[in-house]
Amino acid sequence: MKEPQLNIPKEPHELKRFKTALLIATYSPGADRALCEEFLNELERLCETFGLQVVDKIPCSIRKIDAATFLGEGKIDELVAKAEKAGAEVIIFDDEISPQQQRNLEKIFQKPVIDRTELIIEVFAQRAQTNEARLQIELAKIRYQIPRLKRLWTHLERQAGGGGFMGGPGEKQIELDKRMLKHRMIRLEKEIKAVAAKREVQRSLRLRTGVPTFAIVGYTNAGKSTLLKALTKAEVLVEDKLFATLDTTTRKFILPNKQEILLVDTVGFIRKIPHTLVAAFKSTLEEAVHTDILLHLIDVSSTNPEQQAEATHEVLKELHALDHPIITVLNKIDQCENPLVLQKLRIKYPKTVEISALHGTGFDRLMEMMMQEVSNLRKRVKLRIPQSHYALVSELMREGRVIQSEYEENDILLIIEIPAALEYKISQFIYDERSSSGSPS
Repeated sequence: MKEPQLNIPKEPHELKRFKTALLIATYSPGADRALCEEFLNELERLCETFGLQVVDKIPCSIRKIDAATFLGEGKIDELVAKAEKAGAEVIIFDDEISPQQQRNLEKIFQKPVIDRTELIIEVFAQRAQTNEARLQIELAKIRYQIPRLKRLWTHLERQAGGGGFMGGPGEKQIELDKRMLKHRMIRLEKEIKAVAAKREVQRSLRLRTGVPTFAIVGYTNAGKSTLLKALTKAEVLVEDKLFATLDTTTRKFILPNKQEILLVDTVGFIRKIPHTLVAAFKSTLEEAVHTDILLHLIDVSSTNPEQQAEATHEVLKELHALDHPIITVLNKIDQCENPLVLQKLRIKYPKTVEISALHGTGFDRLMEMMMQEVSNLRKRVKLRIPQSHYALVSELMREGRVIQSEYEENDILLIIEIPAALEYKISQFIYDERSSSGSPS
């Protein structure tokens, strides 16, 4: 059955049509204005990644958020004048604004007004390379767009001659488009699930080989792709831009002790990542969940590395990935101007190592820590398990690596390497050769 075509008009302000932007961020009286300015700098980098020139960045102190326009009337009048003077074609808020506030602000500014969430979605859409990433972005866009449909159809209400919104052509079109969008969402979710299922099969095959996997995670632009390229000589994109790569890349690597591992470069995290994108990119971010060990890269040369590290931890927490072993990698130490930053991070995070992925500094120590973590992952055990516990045997064979197996009467004798996380399940079945004449050898 052919999927119905959406008749949604293109937004009158497709972001790629504009060249200049004015950025606005807010902070409470008595709060840290410098932190607000840091948020604006990051928003500027997002604009640069997308291709927008920032003509002005304005930190605003506010006591109370206005339900209709987010900012108070006097502050908005001041911003309208600054936008005109600077020649801004689009206004971008670092804070999330509601659909109602967005509509009202556009009427006042007489310009497109968007928020950080919409900008991030547009950056992701621009830089997605694989079919999976495009599917996920389209789903995120639809979830963001549904509550904002009214904004796209106000031209039909004007054509109706001011007869009100209820029952007008615009209102009818909104309801029709909502149904179509929801239909499209269902189709996209099915396609993404199919891709995720394929990824799960590949992941299961990988787990059976017993090859340990390291996921490289961290704030966007922390140097993840640079590290992967430095270690494996992989041909991966390395750019000094936020979200330079959105797709996971997996490469083999041999540790100095000849242990083969897999390194997975994941999409970068960011402060206030839109929930629509966390949900839409779940199957991509699952590489961080279904891995053995995390390499958490922190850019110590950034102006606020502690907050960036915390933002990464928040996303990992949402993905239930913080129970994995984590090596905290303090990257770009050659560019770090404040040694106190390194000291604070070493105290806050256990198992830290200092490197420069660009220059290869500190790699020897990094290798030592990686080898140690691999050795902690699995334990070789000899087990005697009654056949009545075959469900446990199946689980061990699925999650571990069988060295030798044989049957003796009603028992299964195993020599097997198992993940440390499964040790509590097998304590009563540990095989003691001294108390039995037969054993796997």
